[in-house]
Amino acid sequence: MGRNSWSRRDVLKAGAAALAVPYFVPSHVLARNGNVGANDKVQVGIIGLGGRARSIVSESKDVTAMQIIAICDCYAPMGPRFINDVGKDQKWAMYDDIREMFDKQKLDGVFIETTTHARAWIAITAMQAGLDTYIEKPMCLTIAEGREMVKAARKLNRVTQVGTQQRSMPINNFASDLVKNGALGKIHTVIAPNFVGPDKWKPQPEQPLPPGGREGWWDRWTNQAEMRPYHPELHHGWARWWDYDGGGLCFGVTGWGTHSYDQVQRALGTCETGPVEVILEEAVNPTAETGKFISGTTVGEVGEEDTGTDYHQMARPVRGPRAKVTMKFANGTLLKLHGDGDRGPGLGAIFIGDKGKLEINRNKLAANPKELLKSPDNPGPITRPETAYHIENWIDCIKTRKRCNADIEYGQRSSSLCYLVNIVREVGHVGEKLKWDPVAERFTNCDEANSYLSRPRRKGYELPTVG
Repeated sequence: MGRNSWSRRDVLKAGAAALAVPYFVPSHVLARNGNVGANDKVQVGIIGLGGRARSIVSESKDVTAMQIIAICDCYAPMGPRFINDVGKDQKWAMYDDIREMFDKQKLDGVFIETTTHARAWIAITAMQAGLDTYIEKPMCLTIAEGREMVKAARKLNRVTQVGTQQRSMPINNFASDLVKNGALGKIHTVIAPNFVGPDKWKPQPEQPLPPGGREGWWDRWTNQAEMRPYHPELHHGWARWWDYDGGGLCFGVTGWGTHSYDQVQRALGTCETGPVEVILEEAVNPTAETGKFISGTTVGEVGEEDTGTDYHQMARPVRGPRAKVTMKFANGTLLKLHGDGDRGPGLGAIFIGDKGKLEINRNKLAANPKELLKSPDNPGPITRPETAYHIENWIDCIKTRKRCNADIEYGQRSSSLCYLVNIVREVGHVGEKLKWDPVAERFTNCDEANSYLSRPRRKGYELPTVG
């Protein structure tokens, strides 16, 4: 279970040029190459050992076709803590270097549960090593790097699942299909929450590195971002900051917004496209608060059939940059990101059509007319851990080589909606229709907005080139 330190010199050697082709292909990868037997257990590793990884372990206990055999975190002390908390009865190999784990372990796939800003680099590196990937949401930090991830997955024929688990929950899929198949008639409006965006990091005095990490671990953690002095608010609070995420706090754009917008995409049948217009409706309030009921954010009257009661207490205290945004799809449907955290579906949306309304939240539905939900096809609330269905779908697809419920292309499109929100808020052109080309994934009338589609990457962490 030995670990090799990964110095800055090693990282530079593994830059874009060195990674133009897979820099190693272990013999077991050549032997299996995605051909897991129908009766074999799929052997996986976990990269990134924070809270979400703990949930993955807990919620996958009844996924019997999968076996976790290795864990990895660039900060070495996370491994023993992780095992102590969730794996005392397991014999997991433990690493702080993904390359060593890939080389030494006979893995079929990996869970990528790292910081958002590191996911693209790690995911493509894993794909080049012959591994299928389960990538936590949001799968990328920018729209451009997300597209490179899709290209890599297609070129290397990797099976990918993005962590928007509502796509594998039967009750949510039942409701999405109602919308998609016309039960509400033509959908003219969708209402989703007005999520909080990320803050900008301000320089802070350097703090001592926590003990136990191998040489260069903070360099690896920083990945593509600007190399900054260590600070615990970066290390542990990264989801709050623009350089590391798109608003990953509770009720944040990429935190809950990825789930909500992915629900919209599936129900509208726009999983491989996006809007054609994006409008910032008001000036950004950098300290806006949730908790103000907005008319129209439930299907009934205030307090009636509110599907989001389990989440409101988490959303209400959140403060941060907010502003209403409206998106328009090619067929004329308006997606109004105008809701709030005090009512309605924080993890979904309300679909309004010619024949009624349907509110889809995680594992909860409400409809007007109520008869919409009385179909014998309605499976009712889930009876297993919510992520188990999603992990099971990934494992099944590793064996069959079919696309997953939340294939990487779908993840790219739902993540893009999140970043379109952040971009139009950053540009700040209130009331202006910014034209978006969902094929080219570019704005056609705003070069300033296009400047936020990608970011400079720190030397040594350029995205690996595939092919």
